[in-house]
Amino acid sequence: MVQRSDDPVETAEVVMPADRLALVEEFGLAWTAGGAPRMEGRVIGYLLLSEAPHVSAGHLAEELRASAGSVSTTTRRLEEAGFIHRHAIPGDRRHHYRMEEDVWGSFLAGERKYLFRSARFAEDALDLVGPGDSPTNRRLQNMRDYFEWLAGYHRQMLTEWAEVKAKRDAGAKRSS
Repeated sequence: MVQRSDDPVETAEVVMPADRLALVEEFGLAWTAGGAPRMEGRVIGYLLLSEAPHVSAGHLAEELRASAGSVSTTTRRLEEAGFIHRHAIPGDRRHHYRMEEDVWGSFLAGERKYLFRSARFAEDALDLVGPGDSPTNRRLQNMRDYFEWLAGYHRQMLTEWAEVKAKRDAGAKRSS
């Protein structure tokens, strides 16, 4: 989904302070622990720490000292995964990106699509190989059942996450 903005003030690029850029690099390194590319972590880290409402791809490349191609490839992957969103400004042909306040909860919700597709793949494969008690059938049944179970657990986690946020926000309002 592409968000739109008519506010020309929002097009100004904001230079990130050096201490935050250092944290961006740390986030990039931490991101690799999960097996993901460092550049993904750097882009996520930048958008996570940015005070700007959105950031252009060119500005990301400049601030992260990365190639335009690397930023383009990375932002496309992160957008597909639901970590970031494209933001359009009328008359500005550049791609701008932003991060939701609750990207992690949104990611959890979006991950359910992957779980559903994986379960359906296993179901289709079971239909193809036919009934039986072969090792293939058992592997596919385990795959289908695992992804269906995990999707159900995701629903529970999303409900619990909403409760945690509501409790946190209620506590913040009381202390204000």
